[in-house]
Amino acid sequence: MNAFVSQLESLTALSDLFRLFNSGKHLNRVAEPALWAELEREQDSYQALFSALGFDLRIAQRGYAWFHTDEANNAVNKTSSQFALLFMCLFNTQADVGQPLSRFGDWRIDKPLIAEAYEQHQELLKAEGLDLDRFTGLLESATRLGFVLAHNGYWQLLPAVNRYLEHFESLMSMQDGIFEEQTSEGDDQPEDEEEYV
Repeated sequence: MNAFVSQLESLTALSDLFRLFNSGKHLNRVAEPALWAELEREQDSYQALFSALGFDLRIAQRGYAWFHTDEANNAVNKTSSQFALLFMCLFNTQADVGQPLSRFGDWRIDKPLIAEAYEQHQELLKAEGLDLDRFTGLLESATRLGFVLAHNGYWQLLPAVNRYLEHFESLMSMQDGIFEEQTSEGDDQPEDEEEYV
């Protein structure tokens, strides 16, 4: 019993980490370096304890962690879908101007960039019931859940956004594969036979 109590006492950020993860938020090494350092220091102990309590703590090497659950309710699904749309619009807009997607943490997501992303994807966003204000408001929600860090006049995407980037890149490579298939099928068609007179 004393060993167990001693182990719990060594987990100095236990209550802070549990509150953060249990609220649905992601921990990012960029936004909360002290908590991240503590989690890394005692990673195995935190994962074992949370697992014993029925939680699946996932820690990504790219610098973010969260409680994973396969059981999502409608509100969580809607929020995740809206985040996917937000990040997809930002990724697509930035890719169009040559910004490397892997460097998204360096981007300044300011109002002009948000307006540009909205304008480029306006038809899709309106179909989802998002006007420019609601689209911008998604960044505030993403901030509360640990995907974005608010600065004075702009937002910064945090490492947890990699969860969406990986899906976006997967979709893009699938789309490229379909395009290549269609293009190569066109190349395999026999050319018109010459007319003989």
